Amino acid sequence: MEDIFRNYEKTISRKHSIGFTPKYKEEFRTFVNEALFIAIAEKTFEKLGWDLVYKDDYNVEAKYKVTGWINGRWTEIITANYKNGNVSVKSESLGNEIWDNGKNSKRVKLFIYAYQETLKTFNIQALKDLEKEIEKKNNWDDYIIPETLPQPRPTKTPNITLPIIGGICISLITGFLVALLSIKGVYFIGLFEFLVATALVFVMKYVLRFSNYTDFNKLQYLFGAMILLTYISNQYFQYEVILNTNNLERIGFLNFLHIRFLQGFIINKINTGWIGWIVSWIIQLGLTGIFVYFKLANALTKYVIERVPPEVVDFTFYHLLKDKSEEEVRSELAKKGWSDIQHQNEAFEAIGGHQNVVTLRRVK
Repeated sequence: MEDIFRNYEKTISRKHSIGFTPKYKEEFRTFVNEALFIAIAEKTFEKLGWDLVYKDDYNVEAKYKVTGWINGRWTEIITANYKNGNVSVKSESLGNEIWDNGKNSKRVKLFIYAYQETLKTFNIQALKDLEKEIEKKNNWDDYIIPETLPQPRPTKTPNITLPIIGGICISLITGFLVALLSIKGVYFIGLFEFLVATALVFVMKYVLRFSNYTDFNKLQYLFGAMILLTYISNQYFQYEVILNTNNLERIGFLNFLHIRFLQGFIINKINTGWIGWIVSWIIQLGLTGIFVYFKLANALTKYVIERVPPEVVDFTFYHLLKDKSEEEVRSELAKKGWSDIQHQNEAFEAIGGHQNVVTLRRVK
């Protein structure tokens, strides 16, 4: 952050916000059009040292990062919306706090001040030049169509069979490990589910790369089944381990579950009954599902971007930007050596991957 803004920040009077998601909002007017506003707001975020995460024709968003002793974390998301010269600026807390200690008001007031100061650095001619520069950038007028493109790497035809087989094996192994930990009483809500989700996605991402399968919608169902199999097999493996360890007679898995329900779920010496078991299983499935969703989205996004050279992604996006149909874009790719339908599909998926990166960065 530049010194002028750091010094101003110290003079801002805080307005505290309380809520399940604390937020603060103010409005102001600007004489520039929407294109210039977005461009100057971007420069403002840069001067403030905030991370730009999204922009479109009328909105721009950034996140404020606090640097910790291990790594940084985003604490607020600041959104500026332009409509007919009116600008609405909102800062919203990230995380689980219910009191923001006035931080959101500081972010909003600091942005408004920094925006006005940045705008003052442009005279009329500079604003006209900036507008032309924006138009050229948005239209990719400076892009030079390359004579050649990097040739596609050999890839396999996507096949979901291997992910299904791999998913079953990984789920059973994870279920067994979870059973061993559960029997020893090792359980921390949230951390346990996070580790299970991490294990499932970490191993499966290599299976998905090997099989070249990237259909996110179908994979969600596969991972949902994997989560269920993990926790169901966890209960069965607990049953087997308890019987074998204590040299007990086999009573049947269903009878084992029935006894557990009768004994109830105990937390800090408090017996919550059979409802406790149901609630704990719902929490396990829900938290694991949430963690898996974001980790899978991250892993797939990274893969679909990495497997296509950036020059090919730019080439494909340029022709789409020029309002060419999908068939015309495929024809242009074929002229550059990307004639295989699968390789062309991967180029389109890579563009979608870059869009997913923006979506994931905007998650609150």
